[in-house]
Amino acid sequence: MTWLTRYRIRFYFRNSLWVLPAVSIPAAILGSWALSRFELAMGWQGDSSPETARLVMSTVAASTFTLVVLVSSAMLLAIQLSSAQLTPRIIALIYRSHYGKLAFAVFVFSFTLSIATLVRIEQTVPHLTCYVAVFGFLLSLVLFIMFIDSVGKTLRPSAALRRVGLATRKVIIQVYPSPLKPDSEPQPLNLAADDARVVANSEDGAVLAFDIAGLVYKAGKANCLIELVPQVGDFIAAGDPLFRIYGESKSLTDRHLSNSVAIGHERTFEQDPMFAFRIIVDIAIKALSPAINDPTTAVLAVDQLHHLLRDMGKRYLGEGYEKDAAGELRLIYRTPDWEDFVLLASTEIRQYGRDSIQVQRRLRAMLEDLMETLSPPRHAVLQKEIQLLGTLSRRAFVDIDDQALAESGDLQGIGGSDDELYEERQAPIVRHVI
Repeated sequence: MTWLTRYRIRFYFRNSLWVLPAVSIPAAILGSWALSRFELAMGWQGDSSPETARLVMSTVAASTFTLVVLVSSAMLLAIQLSSAQLTPRIIALIYRSHYGKLAFAVFVFSFTLSIATLVRIEQTVPHLTCYVAVFGFLLSLVLFIMFIDSVGKTLRPSAALRRVGLATRKVIIQVYPSPLKPDSEPQPLNLAADDARVVANSEDGAVLAFDIAGLVYKAGKANCLIELVPQVGDFIAAGDPLFRIYGESKSLTDRHLSNSVAIGHERTFEQDPMFAFRIIVDIAIKALSPAINDPTTAVLAVDQLHHLLRDMGKRYLGEGYEKDAAGELRLIYRTPDWEDFVLLASTEIRQYGRDSIQVQRRLRAMLEDLMETLSPPRHAVLQKEIQLLGTLSRRAFVDIDDQALAESGDLQGIGGSDDELYEERQAPIVRHVI
């Protein structure tokens, strides 16, 4: 099985809601049969009548099926609301919810078990199976209440942003595990592209992930250097360059190389922290749109971007060079640098929030804090963003007091204490009273 096949299987199961509930159907049928056989083998008997058992199982089956329908409707409603109010790119996180998959599977299991038990009720009653079905329904009822509570909390912007932020931290640790060192800046590498063998892409889509270890192994075995042309997250069309091969590469076929790259319709978190930043920024700029006009949600988004950038700024982002065990360079791929992350996190929010003092103050607080906590190699782009923010605030606000307010950082947007700003604003008022 190739790396691409394994990746697609893992990706499909991770993003599919129906797999676990579908597995629970045969599990419930098999469980009903096993429990009935076990009860007969043990010789257990109860004093419940078949009519009573049929009535109870019918009620359990009808009620559990109602829960299944309600959960399905709640999931669709959550997808619709999150897509409209936050961003469509957050839908994948809803389908990846382990709690939602488990709750849905328990509901389907309880419904199927009650139906299978109802079929087995004749002159005798399988009491053990009936008890399991009833307690399964009670468990489903508890999970349903918890699921409704979870959906309501998940739809809040703060909860959605926190969830994206936690997922982004995991991706950052996975992609950039090494801390930043003074001598760990990327070094440029010049290659003669005219002498390279080009492997073309075979399908349209975005680059989701690629097999780093597998490509290094293949390049070492063929004694060549492989360059992955697109960056993870880039959209490439069929016929676009996918690889460039430098050196002997007769043993490497186009198919073997293409099986090391996953192409899909939509970007994912895996190997793509820029996409996670993109989701948070999209939530912020949608909140700043005239239709919604919710700058506080944008401030919540900047809260997440602030700490993600701080974590990112302390890590070695890499230059995309991978070597084999012998120390030979075997794989080259493009990676976003520090400037890319800062520009993505601040540019659009600064532009869309140009009329909001709250957003500008929060952005300035983020940039100033990053200047204080990160090493000097990270300061250049931060200083440039601070200057652009000051120019924008002076152009957006006519009143001098508003300009002074916008050019002062505040971790809460508006509401944090700032003694120096307070004294500057109170001084003219005192003179006027005197």
